[in-house]
Amino acid sequence: MLTLQLRELEADGVVVRTVFAEVPPRVEYELSPLGHSLAPVLAGLLEWGILYRRQLQLPEQ
Repeated sequence: MLTLQLRELEADGVVVRTVFAEVPPRVEYELSPLGHSLAPVLAGLLEWGILYRRQLQLPEQ
């Protein structure tokens, strides 16, 4: 499942996949410039979630 999600993010240009010709095989993922541009959006969602949780008076984790 994780592999499928990472491949979709790669196809969308959000992450960059690097395959190393080693035994055992090794693959690394990193955010692309497009992926890094999502940081403010994700920060906004986090802020919204914290405020919403406070409104519901749920304990923060």
